[in-house]
Amino acid sequence: MGRSAAPPHAEGDGRPRRAPVARARQREGGGGGLEPPGARRRGAVLCRVGAIKDSITQKTIGLMRMQFWREAVEDIYCDNPPHQPVATELWRAVKRHNLTKMWLMKIIDEREKNLDDRAYRNIQELEMYAENTQSALLYLTLEMLGVRDIHADHAASHIGKAQGIVTCLRATPYHSARQKVFLPMDICMLHGVSQEDFIRGKQEKNVRDVIYDIASQAHIHLEHARSFSKKVPVKAYPAFFCTVALDDYLCNVRKVDFNIFHPSLQKKSTLLPLHLYIRSWKKTY
Repeated sequence: MGRSAAPPHAEGDGRPRRAPVARARQREGGGGGLEPPGARRRGAVLCRVGAIKDSITQKTIGLMRMQFWREAVEDIYCDNPPHQPVATELWRAVKRHNLTKMWLMKIIDEREKNLDDRAYRNIQELEMYAENTQSALLYLTLEMLGVRDIHADHAASHIGKAQGIVTCLRATPYHSARQKVFLPMDICMLHGVSQEDFIRGKQEKNVRDVIYDIASQAHIHLEHARSFSKKVPVKAYPAFFCTVALDDYLCNVRKVDFNIFHPSLQKKSTLLPLHLYIRSWKKTY
């Protein structure tokens, strides 16, 4: 594949389509005007790679696009980026901030493994996926902020896992409407809930118990990340402003008694910018 070639697109008008799941992921990861420098460039790469699963109908096309990005990253680190806007911006960020290649490759490799449409076997498998995608992106964010600190990395690991879990929850109505369920099977089995229950949009107590257990795991990760916040350099805090959106979603899902299909959960909070500003001002995450 030539370096100047664009990645294969989904069928249709020839342009990559941005699925609702990708938009949700960007909402959870974005910080509006408070994003650290270059965050949108990194977010563009993750969204482009992350949306592949939602924008294709054939696994082969997804594999081709993953291979494009794998080769693009290799070329970027050889100082010969492909003629593609996102890749060019990523090359500039790599040059400017000496970004670690391993984190970019982990994101691509994990998304490639995730092209198969199957549920996570257990919560640990979901957390591992989140670690290799969302947490990896946060590690890159820290590097762009000039932060290389073990405590910041520890916080990024837990926040990334929380972000991956919340993204899985938020995407459940979208996937269920398309006859797909990716929630951890071990928790579903624990409460006697089948994939068909989610596909039919059931709201019985055992279905809500599944959501409660999964959401609780995300909350635990956030609390753990904050438990050693005093050891995390203040310079790293902008990387963690995604916690505002995560807190917002977890609070809202609790308000609707863990009914994952409640329409209010699919709406973007108009107060997020204010909450982001307050957290930035207080220098907390």
